[in-house]
Amino acid sequence: MSRRYDCSEPMERTRGIAEAFAAARRGELVVLPTDTVYGVGVDAFMPPAVEALLDAKGRGREMPPPVLVGSVRAATALVEDLGTYGQDLIDEFWPGALTLICRANPNLMWDLGETKGTVALRMPMHELAVELLKETGPLAVSSANLSGQPAARTAAEAEKALGDSVSVYLDGGPSGHSEPSTIVDLTGSVPRLLRAGAISEEKIRSVVGVLLTDDDAAEEESAEDAAEAPSAASEAKPSLTKPAPADEPTTPAGEEPEGDAPAAKPSLTKDTPAE
Repeated sequence: MSRRYDCSEPMERTRGIAEAFAAARRGELVVLPTDTVYGVGVDAFMPPAVEALLDAKGRGREMPPPVLVGSVRAATALVEDLGTYGQDLIDEFWPGALTLICRANPNLMWDLGETKGTVALRMPMHELAVELLKETGPLAVSSANLSGQPAARTAAEAEKALGDSVSVYLDGGPSGHSEPSTIVDLTGSVPRLLRAGAISEEKIRSVVGVLLTDDDAAEEESAEDAAEAPSAASEAKPSLTKPAPADEPTTPAGEEPEGDAPAAKPSLTKDTPAE
């Protein structure tokens, strides 16, 4: 049976945080407000709980949830390193609507899904969320909705979507933004924008200087295609061999047979939780 707590009332807030903490320790799902949208979270270090979270949303392991933290110190303990620009981005935008993808600390005993050794981290700018996170420690949190449906901006919307799969709903009123967090990948030598969100691309660029985007990937693909295409001059060169008889194939010797077109490069925009 789910319980919802009106956190605008001091006593309800205290009781709700205590109940959410206890539920998370039991491996149960809790819903909490953030500065973007409502999120549904579980203890990040309990694989069965993470699996229950993905099941509740109708997602598979190929879409691992981000991790919310209550402090920068907690975030740095979860990563191998922040890269060249991570600390600068944290100093500028945390707490706030910026999710950073980093190489995960390889010594951690957790299983968030098919992360390929990375973790998506965020510290929300929401007093209630941070208060809970400081009690529970890192939570694996995804947007509080069924996969493919609009993100919940109120506790009531979250409860309508997730129902009794969640043990505790913390009602902190409407969430701060309709836009999800901006996602930046720091696992390469140059930061890459994976999702534009509440923090604009221009603001990210003002900190990191160089920022790769989907447009950059499209330009790279076009350049590669142009380099692989035969030049007009080479196509216009006359053949130095005798014309083949009319009943013989005219395909030049050694030319590769026509095959399937190369697969398109995957989009750099991830459909990740909107926390």
